[in-house]
Order: sequence, then structure tokens, then C-alpha cells
Amino acid sequence: MRRPVSLSLAFAALALLVLSACGAGREEGSGAAHDLVPTNPGAAPRDATDGRSPEPGEAPAPERVVPADAPLVVFLGDSLTAGLGLPVDQAYPAVVAAELARKGRPVRVVNAGVSGDTTAGGLRRAEWVLTQRPDVLVLALGANDGLRGLPLAETERNLRGIVAKARDAGAKVLLCGMLVPTSHGPDYQRGFGALFPRVAKETGIPLVPFLLEGVAGRPEKNLEDGIHPNAEGQKLLAANVLPLLEPLLPRGAR
Repeated sequence: MRRPVSLSLAFAALALLVLSACGAGREEGSGAAHDLVPTNPGAAPRDATDGRSPEPGEAPAPERVVPADAPLVVFLGDSLTAGLGLPVDQAYPAVVAAELARKGRPVRVVNAGVSGDTTAGGLRRAEWVLTQRPDVLVLALGANDGLRGLPLAETERNLRGIVAKARDAGAKVLLCGMLVPTSHGPDYQRGFGALFPRVAKETGIPLVPFLLEGVAGRPEKNLEDGIHPNAEGQKLLAANVLPLLEPLLPRGAR
């Protein structure tokens, strides 16, 4: 697998993620039931039409209408999923929807990313999120657990709990892996990196090895804070997710 450029820089940036993601005085998972953001569930995102903004004087391309019974994908994550600092239609869940629309496989997408969230917060709000009855749940949590040094067994238990709840609700699951710096020691770093492949293998779900592959540590792919992906970086996150998500999508209408 191709490794991201300059993991030391990547980890240095990631070490600040938890501080900027939480927001002033915001508790993990707060507003859980209020942060679901439908990404134009009746139509593809703005950039799904031709991938660019219209030139001055040029009429915008018509939106592709997404059928009401198209597969539903919910992205359960933190600030990376929420697209902190960007319009919601530039976050990678919307980019995924745009690319699938271009490929003739329209989906409805809900961005359930909450800045600062941990796996514990995700587990608490999983049942509410799953009332949407998604066909696929993209599980992209854990970065804040690792950066806070939360117990590895607790993080793993929470991830397994979310997977179990999703399956009970009839959804397939795609797990997104994460890496952390050595702030809490090399043993913790290794243990954290290993828990995502282990959960994926033992539960039989596909894994994106590192969600920030090709983005972490690359200033040109991140916002000015050097931490959160910019619009170009979000496109790379979408490219990391798409190959593993597409096979999980049901064919045809729900």
C-alpha cells in the first residue's frame, strides 16, 4: 500500500485535530441528533453535474435528480467527515455522491459528521442515525480517541458496537482506518493502528486502511490550519473511500 507523504508531518498535524475539532467548550458528540446533514437527497450535489462552476454568463448545468428510492449512504464521522471549514457539498461524502452520480449510480447521502466526536459519541448516536435506514454506513471515527489517548479496548469495543447496531438495522458497513502520532508512546501508536484492521477482519467488513492517505502532511491539500482537508483534499478522501464503498451498494432501487 502506498504510504502518505511525510508521516511525521502528518502526525504533527493530526495531533492538533482534536483541539480544533472540538470547538470551544463543546462536549464530544454534542448535538448528536441535530447534526445530520442531508446532501441534497433529491438531487446530486452542485458539483455532480460537470465538476466545475459555470463561467460568467454561462447557464449552470442541470442537476441530476436522484430517485427517492436510490440507495442511502450515511457517513458517521468527525470533523473530517463534516468537512470543517468547507461548504457541506465540498466534504467528501458529497464528493462521493457526485462521483457516483457521474457514473450513473445515484445515491442519497447523509453527512452525520460531528466535529470532535469520538467512537463513544458515535455509539451513543448510532441508533438515531440508523433510524434513517441506510443501505450502507461509512464508519469514520476514532481519530479523536487516539489523539486523546483513550483506552484502546474502549475504542475497539465502541467500533464493534456501532458495527453490530448497523447490521441489526440491515445496513452494510465500511470502516475507515486512522493513524496517530507517538504522543502516547509507540506501543499505543502501534496498538491503535492495529485495531482497525482487526475489527474489519473479525467482523468481516471492508476497510479503508488510512482515510487521510495522500492528504495528511501535504499543506497544499489542507486548509490554512494545516490539519483539515481543503476541497482538493476532500476529493482525495472520496477517492480513498469510493473503491470500497461502491461494491457495497445495492443494485437498483431499495
